[in-house]
Parts: sequence; C-alpha cells; structure tokens
Amino acid sequence: METKKDKFVRVAESRTNKLISMIRLLGNCSNKAVYEYTDKDIKKIFNALESELKAAKSKFLETSETGAKFKL
Repeated sequence: METKKDKFVRVAESRTNKLISMIRLLGNCSNKAVYEYTDKDIKKIFNALESELKAAKSKFLETSETGAKFKL
C-alpha cells in the first residue's frame, strides 16, 4: 500500500519534471529566426509564470495558523 509520502514523491516528481520540460520548450520560443515577439510579450509570459509559481509556493508555506486566534 502506498503511503501519503510515497504518493507525494511520485506525483510531485512527475509534475515537476513535466513543468521543467515545458519551461525548456518555452525557452525554444526565444529563437528570433523562427519567432517574433516584443519585450512586452516576454514580460507578460514571465509575470504570469512567476505569479503562478508564487501562488503554488505559498500553498506549501502556509502554516496551521490560519485557524489560530489573535493574541497581542
């Protein structure tokens, strides 16, 4: 029977490797001999990626304090 840790490792490794592969493919779009783009296009792409990465990271960094009561 697969433990929660084993499942996490299996799924996280697979998804991380897929993301790395897709990021490398995105990098192929930098070839100006094949593609045309502006600095504004690049900023939009990387702002979107950075925003999603930040949101995903914050989910891992959240603590159980969300249900904690306020104290001075």
